Amino acid sequence: MRSKILSILKNADDYVSGEDISRKLGISRAAVWKHIKKLKSDGYEIISVTNKGYKLAAVPDAISKNVIGLSLNTEVIARNIIYTEETDSTNEDAKRHSSEAHGTLFISELQNAGKGRLGRSWESPKGSGICMSLLLKPDILPQDISQITLIAGIAVCRAVGHGAKIKWPNDIVLGARKVCGILTEMSAEINRVNYVVCGIGINVNTSGFPKELEDRACSIFTETGARTPRNELIASVMNEFEPLYESFINNGFASAADEYRRLCLTLGKDVRVISHKETVTGTAVDIDNEGGLIVRTSAGTMSISSGEVSVRGIYGYV
Repeated sequence: MRSKILSILKNADDYVSGEDISRKLGISRAAVWKHIKKLKSDGYEIISVTNKGYKLAAVPDAISKNVIGLSLNTEVIARNIIYTEETDSTNEDAKRHSSEAHGTLFISELQNAGKGRLGRSWESPKGSGICMSLLLKPDILPQDISQITLIAGIAVCRAVGHGAKIKWPNDIVLGARKVCGILTEMSAEINRVNYVVCGIGINVNTSGFPKELEDRACSIFTETGARTPRNELIASVMNEFEPLYESFINNGFASAADEYRRLCLTLGKDVRVISHKETVTGTAVDIDNEGGLIVRTSAGTMSISSGEVSVRGIYGYV
């Protein structure tokens, strides 16, 4: 009921009387007041004026399923949200609860054992970043799973704005530093995917980073000087992801390939491709319709799968 009251207040241009709210929701004015008091205790700034009613002045930046829901326009994605104050990893949460419905979103205010690609750690101070993982159950082949990372990257770039770009395959960059990492994991058999977990970590309002990360990491705040409401950003990423995901399932990555190419700052750059077998230096020239990075080397042109290698630009950003 509180989420419905929040929705009414958010969509109102001015004060809304308690009588109007009670009539719309079919509850007593006393019940409306009880819910308003609870919302205020949760950190919502609601102005109450006699003979005028209630007006929503500000929402807390604490992550809230109710507030996220106010900005969601998806049909399936993130319609079920599981929130924890602290966890080891939201990806692990999703794997532990893989019986939950397709599209379930796992969010935590703090990860104490978050991880990135190739086992690297991912840390975000409490109250400043976004740690979330989507549980997906696509009817696709296991070899196509890495492409979900790519469409998630497009969704994040759209939602973050400010000229965000993608460093192939799974880093989102503002300026010349990393603002977001994406880690996709799966449970699969030879020709069947059981489930996929797409983890997204975004540095949102973080004001500073350890010295060893200063030249490689940033937040939306350090790049723009403006604070971003985290609940709205979470909803925005989900709103952008759902149509991209549906198009991918129906039409393959080719449906998003052109936009990915436009956003990919790796293209046209000299890169060092590191695999378990060898290290190859070349120029990234294209993204194929399966999401592979096309690299031109002295030995010829090769297509690199995001599942096989790590690519580091040798142009100042690692």
